[in-house]
Amino acid sequence: MIRYALKCRDGHSFESWFQSGAAYDRLRGAGHVSCPECGDTAVEKAPMAPQLARGESGNAREAQAGTDARAERLARLRRHIEASSDYVGEGFASEARRIHAGEAEARMIHGEARPAEAKALIEEGVPIAPLPFAPRRRTN
Repeated sequence: MIRYALKCRDGHSFESWFQSGAAYDRLRGAGHVSCPECGDTAVEKAPMAPQLARGESGNAREAQAGTDARAERLARLRRHIEASSDYVGEGFASEARRIHAGEAEARMIHGEARPAEAKALIEEGVPIAPLPFAPRRRTN
């Protein structure tokens, strides 16, 4: 897995995880990488500094502010995904295959897949990406 700092043409910055650099290129090329704030698919990698562990001398307030900002970005991303895609639950792998094969309506979906199912989808060339949060039904 690799994390990229990304930026849309409107200047919104966000981060996302990808299976690999090639997976990012493939998903971006297919228009599946979009800004969580405005939905723009014109997304580019932004400069990113390496994340270094801070010792005990690190500023706790800065760390908390960073955590709060990340939590808010994650909440915005969740709202965007839930509003702009269909939740297909545990049938994600089969529905993603049907869409990829043209057997089902082309649309954005999200759901659940076991790691082996997700790996098989990637190997088959089905454009998928892991979400950085659990489905709502699993959070309560």
